[in-house]
Amino acid sequence: MVDKKNEGPLAQGRRVLSRLNEGKAKERRLYWRKRIYEIIEVGRGEDRISKIVDNFLIVLITLNLLAFVIETVPSIKAMWGWHLDIFNIVSVIIFTIEYAARIWSSVEVPFLKRLPATEARMKFAMRPYLIIDLLAILPFYLSLFIPWDLRFLRVLRLFRFLKIARYSPALATLMRVLYNERRALSGSLLLMIAMLLFSSTGIYYIERFANTEAFGTIPDAAWWAMATLTTVGYGDVSPITPLGKMFGGVVMILGLGMFALPIAIISTGFAQEMSRRDFVVTWSLISRIPLLAELDTKEVEGMMKYLLAHNYAPNMEIIKAGTPGDAMYFIASGEVLLKSNHGEITLTTGDFFGEIAMLENEDYEFPYTTVSNCKLLKLQREDFAVLSGSHPKIGEQIRDTAEKRKDQREKAREKESD
Repeated sequence: MVDKKNEGPLAQGRRVLSRLNEGKAKERRLYWRKRIYEIIEVGRGEDRISKIVDNFLIVLITLNLLAFVIETVPSIKAMWGWHLDIFNIVSVIIFTIEYAARIWSSVEVPFLKRLPATEARMKFAMRPYLIIDLLAILPFYLSLFIPWDLRFLRVLRLFRFLKIARYSPALATLMRVLYNERRALSGSLLLMIAMLLFSSTGIYYIERFANTEAFGTIPDAAWWAMATLTTVGYGDVSPITPLGKMFGGVVMILGLGMFALPIAIISTGFAQEMSRRDFVVTWSLISRIPLLAELDTKEVEGMMKYLLAHNYAPNMEIIKAGTPGDAMYFIASGEVLLKSNHGEITLTTGDFFGEIAMLENEDYEFPYTTVSNCKLLKLQREDFAVLSGSHPKIGEQIRDTAEKRKDQREKAREKESD
């Protein structure tokens, strides 16, 4: 072991220089990790490189779907098979780099920063979008390391299509609707299964002797029941007795109403979601607001449903003075101008406003106007009451901020009166 006290000046200098280089290397690594997170994470704003990367990945996903389809055509496969294989390998390499970059930079997500790096990355990897990313590239690597015929796993390449949900607000909204309405949809599915069972059992007992080949067992009758309930009616199997035909007519009518139920649930939920949000609320958007960035992942997912998301063009009046104070606003991106009797104040990304009037159940005192393109998250008074009940810390911080701002306004009025 080297005695540092007896080191010469040259050795000490080298040791100091080595530490400086290690520090600089760490700074560069942290910088690039944060920069990669900003580039590949959707919703980071008006970053030009981020937009280029997003558009490139969208085009690559679309071309992969096209290649997956046309390679099943024998003539195209014979002529261009080698080129399609090379394209698939290149695509897998790019998607693998993207997946690795997302996992590596995930420690920059504000809601995961408080966790150890390994735990944060594991938690991030379990998100639905990351699972889709993994399934999209998994068949290629399994075919390399497992000496079995895994051609059937090529169907998993279709998961590359689901990757586009990350860049499609409409598709992401639909997935959120399906998740939010999962209980109602489960109930309708149970009703459909019960209707299928009763229909197949009923036609079995009516037709089993007259039409043994088609309705000899309940599983055989279930095929007719499914085709009839869905109003497809292939015609390959049909009842021949008068009672069976009458029963079939009743099943058709019930099928119209039964399958309209899940459609109504999804369409209503989708319409409500679209009216509540002009854009998809993501982790990245919420992380821009310091007040909300302290939440953990479960709390963020629970809070998203309370926030209304709206886009505003420049020079648009968000709040008119004298209108009822029924909500407060968080600025996810852009700038908002407050015009008060004491001057003008510019609010930027991460700020919030309108909380005083909302909490006091009063009219808004001053107007708020957009300076640039803005993405605002709106929280209604009723939703704030629910939110503050489930997240008392956030409710308390908003109330404290409102009290401080109210005191500042009162002091400013007192100065004017003096």
